[in-house]
Amino acid sequence: MPAFKSDFLRTMSERGFIHQISDETGLDQLFAKETVSAYIGFDPTASSLHAGGLIQIMMLYWMQQTGHRPVALMGGGTGMVGDPSFKDEARKLMTPEVIQTNIEGIKKVFSNYLTFGEGPRDALMVNNAEWLLPLNYLEFLRDVGQHFSVNRMLSFDSVKQRLDREQSLSFLEFNYMILQAYDFVELSKRYGLRLQMGGSDQWGNIINGIDLGHRLGTPQLYALTTPLLTTSSGAKMGKSMNGAVWLNADMLSPYEFWQYWRNTEDADVARFLKLYTTLPLDEVARLERLGGSEINEAKKILATEITALLHGREAAEQASETARKTFEEGALAETLPTVEADKAALEAGVGILSLLVTAGLASSNGEARRHIQGGAVRINDQSVSDDRRMVTLQDLSPENVVKLSLGKKKHVLVRPA
Repeated sequence: MPAFKSDFLRTMSERGFIHQISDETGLDQLFAKETVSAYIGFDPTASSLHAGGLIQIMMLYWMQQTGHRPVALMGGGTGMVGDPSFKDEARKLMTPEVIQTNIEGIKKVFSNYLTFGEGPRDALMVNNAEWLLPLNYLEFLRDVGQHFSVNRMLSFDSVKQRLDREQSLSFLEFNYMILQAYDFVELSKRYGLRLQMGGSDQWGNIINGIDLGHRLGTPQLYALTTPLLTTSSGAKMGKSMNGAVWLNADMLSPYEFWQYWRNTEDADVARFLKLYTTLPLDEVARLERLGGSEINEAKKILATEITALLHGREAAEQASETARKTFEEGALAETLPTVEADKAALEAGVGILSLLVTAGLASSNGEARRHIQGGAVRINDQSVSDDRRMVTLQDLSPENVVKLSLGKKKHVLVRPA
């Protein structure tokens, strides 16, 4: 990687964000001499982004911190089609109402990372439905469609992989890359954007936009992609045993979010500190040198710093303290995740298998049974060996809760209601 002159690209390079750049020298010169506007697109497929999208949000954060203007593009229009990139099958189509609900949910996260406003460096959030929904189809085909070679589109990895596996690729999805390219040109015309960023799976789509810009007379446009991230053991970022690691607090508590990062594999700690926190690189280097049991201190710092950026410092410190009380003191921390159980049902007795499922510690009775057979389940810190065990009001602690545990790190309080 070359030695960049601009603060933004130097930061991106030093912290491990860069996979490919379409024109390194040209983009570096642009960032060094003027305030650059750049965007990343977010498809509203759920009402929250998950941890896999954090790398993109952090790129926008560093854009603003180095004096440039970040733009978050909501895919209100493209979300009606669905991005086929590297997917095994077509996404289920969403109604405009669902898309709008999802966008409202996603918006909540960005204000924690970006400063929005009307100034030249203030972040923008725009929705591509603004220009895609009013399009006249025949005019679009004539003015834009003529610039796309089907032969070239078939050569993109994201398309080839689907076709090589003889999996259907609908005409609807095939249009997606044309719409994404058109977004880039439209954003350049409307807001002066010069750069599109995204994951490495978006490279072909972004290059399409640069080519379309050439043909339609925009200034030179640029592409920057990040590596496709997995954990050292090969797990996909943003996924845990219990499903997606959501960014919205109403879908995943700050404590559970903190725990996800606390459980980072040793080999990933330094890389994640660079990508997901704002700690200075010399501090990251110091933490990277920690070995043995000291690596756990680095993991706690990683978890707290990432949680503080998303949920605020107070929530992060509270999550850290909850973990300390639970794991180091063996105390019952009232801020552990809580589920409610019907008091009348508890009076009669609730089966441990169904309670584990209700608490989110197992996805099915069969999985819950396997956890018990493996010796991983405890009630109020007492091991459970009988999968027919009933949990009743007699199991309530002095704090009027039942502490349900799976392994050493997953705890849920069951509270009668």
